[in-house]
Amino acid sequence: MSGGVEVRVEGLTKSFGMANIWSDVSFTMPKGEINVLLGPSGTGKSVFLKCLIGLLKPEAGSIFIHDIDLVRTSAEKMYEIRKLFGVLFQDGALFGSMNLYDNIAFPLREHTKKSEPEIRRIVAEKMEMVGLAGDEMKLPGEISGGMRKRAGLARALVLDPEIVLFDEPDSGLDPVRTAYLNQLIVDLNEATDATFLIVTHDINTAQTLPDNIGIMYHKHLAMFGPRELLLTSEDPVVAQFLNGRREGPIGMSEEKDASEKAAEQGIRITVPPMKPQLMPSNRRRRAAEDRRLERVMGMLHELPPRAQQAIVDSLADADRQRYGLVGAGAPASGGPAAPSSGRHLLRPPAPPMPPRPPNGGWRGPMSGPPR
Repeated sequence: MSGGVEVRVEGLTKSFGMANIWSDVSFTMPKGEINVLLGPSGTGKSVFLKCLIGLLKPEAGSIFIHDIDLVRTSAEKMYEIRKLFGVLFQDGALFGSMNLYDNIAFPLREHTKKSEPEIRRIVAEKMEMVGLAGDEMKLPGEISGGMRKRAGLARALVLDPEIVLFDEPDSGLDPVRTAYLNQLIVDLNEATDATFLIVTHDINTAQTLPDNIGIMYHKHLAMFGPRELLLTSEDPVVAQFLNGRREGPIGMSEEKDASEKAAEQGIRITVPPMKPQLMPSNRRRRAAEDRRLERVMGMLHELPPRAQQAIVDSLADADRQRYGLVGAGAPASGGPAAPSSGRHLLRPPAPPMPPRPPNGGWRGPMSGPPR
């Protein structure tokens, strides 16, 4: 595997005719990190994935990979850039008449000049990675939904992509299979160091899997940044979504009307407690985690106090020593966390969050300037 690449999105806007899907979407996916994109149904998350790989063309904005603007590059160049991507579709998108081996080998036969022995070696390696060794001759109709997802993931990995896109990988899976799939995703990220972007509605996935989280709402990217930013946010949209509650700004048709909002006046929802992030099965720290630590500690003073505290509390003892934070948050010897005064942080605590703009919440230091 060649490792991941930074993906920078600037001012992206997409419409279908007169219907605007989202506007001015700006954020950066750091190299090799796991990113999750949340949002109510119908907010254009899958449309965004299609724009990333050039299947749809946005009306405005840019997508930069290796300093190439995918929105304005030629069709020939875009064809080559697509080889940097691997995509896991919602249903696996396997060819029903092909066995798993031929499904997974398909991109290699279509886009490379590799010999059949080379293809056989690569397919065997990827099937081993996703736990499907020995199932090469089975047809998609003969296996479970979870196995089809894993076969689709193996096919997404055969070209050693720098970026892997997951369109609702947990769709149709029970909670146990979803937990196994999430662990597989973390293990694959540790093994490949590729950049992952996952679109999901699964709250447990959002709480335990990513390095960074974003949420789309009301035709824009409401927030994007380190996982601690969103998982400690007091934004009503975030709190409602993470709790799966009816009470809050999100309605059946995305946004509630004035009468619904008035009926809920006085109801306050807080985000659920943070869960620890999944570790690879081998218990090694992912290369992306080290890079992320440097980046997040560098922006610590820009984050809201609750996010700062969550980051400090999650640090390992060695990292506390490295950043001079022994005694900050949860003590190095374990036990309850220290009071969240903010005085013990590496840099001065950030000022209180600014008032929420009319079109959405605070977007974070990785999201570009507010609209």
